[in-house]
Amino acid sequence: MKISLSNLWRWDGTVGRGYYCASGLLFFVLKYNLDRLLSAAMLDRPWTLFDRDQAWLYLWQTLPPPEHRPYFFALLTLSLPFLWAGVVLTLRRLRDIGWRPWWVALFFVPVLKLVFFAYLCVMPSHQRRALPPIQGGQSGWMGAFIPRSAFGSAAVALLISLASALSSVWLGTELLKNYGWALFVGLPFLTPMLAVLLYSVHERRSLGQCLLLANGVIALAGAGLLLLALEGVLCLIMAAPLAFAVASCAGLVGYYIQKTLWWPDDSERLFCMVLLAMPALMVVEYALPAPLPLIAVKSSVVVNAPPETVWRHVVSFSELSPPREVIFRCGIAYPVRAEIFGHGPGAVRHCNFSTGPFVEPIEVWDEPRLLKFSVTHNPAPLQEWTPYRHIHPPHLDNHLQSKAGQFHLVPLDGGRTLLEGTTWYYHRLWPDRYWRVWSDFIIHKIHLRVLSHVKKLSEEE
Repeated sequence: MKISLSNLWRWDGTVGRGYYCASGLLFFVLKYNLDRLLSAAMLDRPWTLFDRDQAWLYLWQTLPPPEHRPYFFALLTLSLPFLWAGVVLTLRRLRDIGWRPWWVALFFVPVLKLVFFAYLCVMPSHQRRALPPIQGGQSGWMGAFIPRSAFGSAAVALLISLASALSSVWLGTELLKNYGWALFVGLPFLTPMLAVLLYSVHERRSLGQCLLLANGVIALAGAGLLLLALEGVLCLIMAAPLAFAVASCAGLVGYYIQKTLWWPDDSERLFCMVLLAMPALMVVEYALPAPLPLIAVKSSVVVNAPPETVWRHVVSFSELSPPREVIFRCGIAYPVRAEIFGHGPGAVRHCNFSTGPFVEPIEVWDEPRLLKFSVTHNPAPLQEWTPYRHIHPPHLDNHLQSKAGQFHLVPLDGGRTLLEGTTWYYHRLWPDRYWRVWSDFIIHKIHLRVLSHVKKLSEEE
């Protein structure tokens, strides 16, 4: 089998499964070793594909930390020729098996692209049939199953999509206990797109209809999670902006897919792949968990009192007044009081929250400058709103976890003190950047509640 370089940039023609498979494996080996050389040259860190962090990068294309971005930009530049060759060969292979060119979009979907590549490597060549115009909609088993009326097809599409969404959430959260990309991005994209495609089996739908249906799936799925006691109102509200944004993108993609002339011929095939993709993504993400970044949040206030006075109210403080902040009144855990057992390093501080105590063994007792502690026990981060007496979703256990904290007192002119509070924590919720907006905001509000109370007590004294 001869591999011609001209095949790497030609759009026309076809390629057989042997040629496609051999080319793909050859490019993978070449790209893999070039990536390893680039990592060794720029980061002085050789790796293998069996390293968990690297496997996560290859499967999910995670964003780099800021200090590694020059390396990742170089990695992206190196990938462009391979990306072009892969798209060209995949388009020609799709033409060879009689599939439509828009299936090349799966080449860019993390994890699913590996299944897609394997499938193309085993599919025999097929004489491509002519592209008939849409006349009367789908005539296969899907056409018989889905009603022809607009209302009936929308109702069936919603029911199937909701069943897929709720079962996938149950699989991901209750069985795998994983709150990652598959749950917060994959599911809000695939299930609304599935609904749009089912809705358009018999006739093309307008963009407005597709977007309305896609976002309707998310709204009804949220209501279903609430009624089935799988989730509470507060967490659904926090996830809603991301879910509706992703669902709108899914509705847009589904609209353009069903708008094409060849959509009815490929609808059954795409329906099955979308239906199976969600659990597959969740299982892969569970098998390859992402590394947990340790995140720091720092807040500060200026206290009109000397450090010696402030120190006494940092180590332990009296009962705080009921919270006025909206987020605390909605169910987010908030600090109530703090007490200390012992003195100096080895003492144990309890910071009692509305949901239970944080247990904080003291590591550094540098009076009156620095009080640093680890955290060995975390209470639940919130109390869910629910129509039931009590629910306890898995994400309330160790998915948002404090690891350490400190109070730093800096003397200022005029007998004042700069009081800084820092918390180091991690969370198991992805996308990391989205959930950090919520967690950083909440922790900052907790800091300010404590620091303001210490400031008040110190200045009164």
